[in-house]
Amino acid sequence: MKYLLNLFILSTLLLGQDIQKGNVVFIHPDGTGLTNWNAARILYYGPDSQLNWDKLSHLAFYKIHMKDCLTSSSHAGGTVHSYGVKVALDSYGLDRTDEITARSGKQMSIMEEAIAAGYRTGLVNSGSIVEPGSSAFVAKVPSRKMDEEIAKQVVNSNVDLLFSGGEEWFLPKGEQGFHCTGKRTDGINLIEVAKDLGYKVIYTKEELFDLPTDTKKVLGIFSDGHTFNSYSEEVIKELNFGGNYKPGTPTLAEMTETALRILSNDKENQFFLVVEEEGTDNFGNNNNASGTFEALKRADDAIGVVLEFQKKNDKTMLITAADSEASSMELIGIPLDEFEEGSKTPPFESNGAPIDGVDGSKSDYFLSAPDANGNNLPFYICWGTKKDGYGSVIAKTNGLNAELLPQMVDNTDIYRIMYATLFGVWLD
Repeated sequence: MKYLLNLFILSTLLLGQDIQKGNVVFIHPDGTGLTNWNAARILYYGPDSQLNWDKLSHLAFYKIHMKDCLTSSSHAGGTVHSYGVKVALDSYGLDRTDEITARSGKQMSIMEEAIAAGYRTGLVNSGSIVEPGSSAFVAKVPSRKMDEEIAKQVVNSNVDLLFSGGEEWFLPKGEQGFHCTGKRTDGINLIEVAKDLGYKVIYTKEELFDLPTDTKKVLGIFSDGHTFNSYSEEVIKELNFGGNYKPGTPTLAEMTETALRILSNDKENQFFLVVEEEGTDNFGNNNNASGTFEALKRADDAIGVVLEFQKKNDKTMLITAADSEASSMELIGIPLDEFEEGSKTPPFESNGAPIDGVDGSKSDYFLSAPDANGNNLPFYICWGTKKDGYGSVIAKTNGLNAELLPQMVDNTDIYRIMYATLFGVWLD
């Protein structure tokens, strides 16, 4: 009831009022909840310090449910963020198979409206081009498994800047590309399509850094699939992948920094940028604690890039939220006087839940960065599931119109807050 009252008061105050228009950066650290952020802070900066995420000015508890399910899926969550209305769990840019009328009253996603308005636009993902947390803003398919069609729709969407992995879905089956051979069965070479549409195509971190600021359209394809190895610690070690992320691929922060530099070059125009760290979800769903931590750090670094950008560009909103919590990650601390250096984590909790240390099961305990007393405190990670749960998802905002975020926010309201900043209209 309090949530509805707060929302009613906010709506009453804002309807008919002028809202300052500006840029929007939506960062989607997929699968993250409050425990994830607490754990990342403890590991990298210490329990008494701060993440970049902590520095955002406004916070809200986020309600994740779909119209037919209490928990969310990545494709349904991305669709809700794109259209501002509830959809069925198995939806990707559609409501199952039906066209969606967005909260604005148009049969267009918020990014499609931004493109139609002439704004500069960008999609950035550490995962493949087909990942829905970003691509559901422009792609509409009746099944998430339609990878070829998703990639084709994204390339043809007229988004100015596209950074991701997924070269396998750009090339015909068997055709050799920069990172891999293609998997497409329709014979279409989407890289040639992109070039014909005016995109400059790049493949490496070095090419990313060398992009001219006045670049108009760019497609960056930085891996065969994801830029990370989406497996458990044990499988990554067994297959000699050499780490959680693929060597030489750009980080989310590096892609975000370049995207901001290019999209903000047009001083007379607004921009809308969607950024997703997919590793936070995929590593969690594989119960890979070290990978989840690395992905969280990369997401937080990208948030830091936007916070620095806002210092010189005050007409920019940063909004961040996940759509669910991946695999119910929990941190369990060990008292210092009970900890034996060199000891290994147990494989399971007493209730059977799997336990992870630094290198997975039965490995070294994690140690926090120093606390205020200079202590590095030992802990391990315990997993509750391998699915996306309701969890404790947090939405945060900073900068322009940050106060539009209420104390409790429905997943559909992420769209409304972004829409108000992009178009100056506070929707019913």
